[in-house]
Amino acid sequence: MDKIVLTGLHFYGYHGCLPEEKRQGQPFHIDLTLETDLGRAGQTDDLTQTVDYSAVYGVVKEVVEGPSFDLIERVGQVIAERILAEFPPVQALTVTVHKPQAPIGGPFDDAAIVLERRRHG
Repeated sequence: MDKIVLTGLHFYGYHGCLPEEKRQGQPFHIDLTLETDLGRAGQTDDLTQTVDYSAVYGVVKEVVEGPSFDLIERVGQVIAERILAEFPPVQALTVTVHKPQAPIGGPFDDAAIVLERRRHG
């Protein structure tokens, strides 16, 4: 399966379990790998034969900058569900949600979750 890879999508959201996270917000970074057949797009040079990653970006933006969730696991799950629902050519995807300012009580580079989802049926 071919892949479309989007890395380092940056947003500001209000996700977290702590009241200050929901009040102040913080940056979130998203990486996506979309598995799809890119053969037809490569042959035709036609955007309608692939997945429009600007439209995918818009979906991710709506989720991350939209209503608050407690867990980044939920943020990733909603992103995966929306992409599979709205982009039928995507057969599987990997979503990484980075929360680089997570309140974990000490210095660190990143906190992230990685979800892999496949289309059923």
